[in-house]
Amino acid sequence: MKQPNDAPPIGREQIRQALETLRRCKAGKANLERRIIENEEFWKLRHWEQIPEQGTTGLRTKSAWLVNVLLSKHADAMDAYPEPACLPRAADDEAEARLLSRVLPVILAQNDFAGVWSDNWWKKLKAGVAIYGVFWDRDKLNGLGDVSITRVDPLNLYWEPGISDLQRSRNLFHVELADNDELEARYPVLEGKLRGGGFPVSRYLYDDSVDTSRKSPVIDWYYKKREGRRTVLHYVKFVGETVLYSTENEAAGNRQQATGGRPMTAPTGLYDHGLYPFFADVLFPEEGTPAGFGYVDLCKDAQRQIDLMNNAIVANCVAAATPRWLKRGDDGVNEAEYADWTRPFVHVQGSIEENALRQITVAPLSGNYLNILASKINEIKETSGNRDVNNGGVGGGVTAASAIAAMQEQSGKLSRDQIQNSYRCFRQVVGCVIALIRQFYDTPRKLRILGAGGEPEYLRFDNSLLRSGEPPELDIEVTAQKQSSYNRLSYNEMAMQFFQMGFFRPELAEQALAALEMMDFKGKDALRRRVAENSQLRLRLEKTESQLQGLLELIDPTLSQGREAAEPGKAPLPPSGRKQAPRLRRYDPIGGELRKNGIAERARARAAAATQPR
Repeated sequence: MKQPNDAPPIGREQIRQALETLRRCKAGKANLERRIIENEEFWKLRHWEQIPEQGTTGLRTKSAWLVNVLLSKHADAMDAYPEPACLPRAADDEAEARLLSRVLPVILAQNDFAGVWSDNWWKKLKAGVAIYGVFWDRDKLNGLGDVSITRVDPLNLYWEPGISDLQRSRNLFHVELADNDELEARYPVLEGKLRGGGFPVSRYLYDDSVDTSRKSPVIDWYYKKREGRRTVLHYVKFVGETVLYSTENEAAGNRQQATGGRPMTAPTGLYDHGLYPFFADVLFPEEGTPAGFGYVDLCKDAQRQIDLMNNAIVANCVAAATPRWLKRGDDGVNEAEYADWTRPFVHVQGSIEENALRQITVAPLSGNYLNILASKINEIKETSGNRDVNNGGVGGGVTAASAIAAMQEQSGKLSRDQIQNSYRCFRQVVGCVIALIRQFYDTPRKLRILGAGGEPEYLRFDNSLLRSGEPPELDIEVTAQKQSSYNRLSYNEMAMQFFQMGFFRPELAEQALAALEMMDFKGKDALRRRVAENSQLRLRLEKTESQLQGLLELIDPTLSQGREAAEPGKAPLPPSGRKQAPRLRRYDPIGGELRKNGIAERARARAAAATQPR
């Protein structure tokens, strides 16, 4: 029989306590889940179900002003798709920084991060928060394992109520439904223990009928423990009350093996970085929650009012366009023939008086209501910053291309601010990827990267450079990989202006460097290095020319006499019968190479002639 001290750290009792903690987390997140589900209905233009019955017309008109806001903001985010670059903090970290700057885009592409970025931005705009998950997937690459970057639905993640940062939560749970037959095939210990149901998971209002009776919730439980001076991240995967995997149980088993003379083979924790592998990208932050609110929350009241007014206007138009009559009971008019406009004759009995039939007049709506509707549409545009100029439309007689471009650049400041927030979250994601590379890339793998000239290069990459010595300290710089045509045009025009002003001429390097110090644009540091290198190359060539000229004068003194005679204020020397050595042409670092002039050849010939016996 198993002794009590041999019991694993995580057993049935610990799972029951974790489930109770999970239920408290779900109760604290109920309002957020309800709001996220409601916002999804607004996105699908099904918000009339969220509006109480108004009138009896039966009309339910829908306009997509709010949807247009999300479309425009998502397009701005895709134009600013991020690209990471690693900058070393110390000179001895330059090799690691250069290598990671070339490898990271490949890892992101292998995880289809462009699709993850797009999906998360949809979620960020609708729900106010997008969550990235960065894991080590041992099943990738046929069991070799690799980094996995995924989108995490906020409805499936549960944290401690009242915290503003996911990393500060004492426990973190990820719950997802899985088919019972697949679970039993992968984990035989679950056979006969799955009955469906269990922990209730919030769901969207799907169009399809989703049957969850044959599914069970799989719970990933993350928690942190303080061991000495470091924080250790632990992980438990369980279904019901059955533990499928536990880092603490694995570490305890390895410790028991170590006491028998065998070393420990597993780390005491899930990841060496000690962070939860979830990173929240918030649109508009709120206090006391790691989730925020989005554009649907910001504009849905105005969208409701617009649709209610549209409904009233359409109802008024239908009423005015549909003639209705007051008919006296003894008028003798055939109602069916009178209502049928295709019949040329209407039969009547007896005489018809003028007041027997009278049309009901529908009063048209005042123009004030149309002005109110227009103001509500403008309210959505102003509140969201999605003005007409953002979508290419301008007014007020603005026709100049530069003025339109300047207006578009200014109107996009809200999107740029929100994208910078996403870049901060992206830095955390990239930092986690680097930590996983350092921990798990023990086996080399083949990668195709782009070389300096754009040509593909093939290399074998592992973590040997990152694990040798102290871990490198790197700063992660994020730039937009895809930029707008306006930005590209402005950069090209600026480069042409630099060329025309002589920034690339070595003799003007000092003035160019002084001007660059006062400027700020993308690629400034690279241009400043190039100008400084041209200046240093010019100085080295002038020094070499001076030294070569001095050697020539030692061999043939008449060269210096010819130079002195050419100086101003001195009479020219009589011709000596010797040809003056041509002046050495300077090296032009922009235009080409050092041209041949024959000076060195003539010097060697004179030196050889002087040593011959007379």
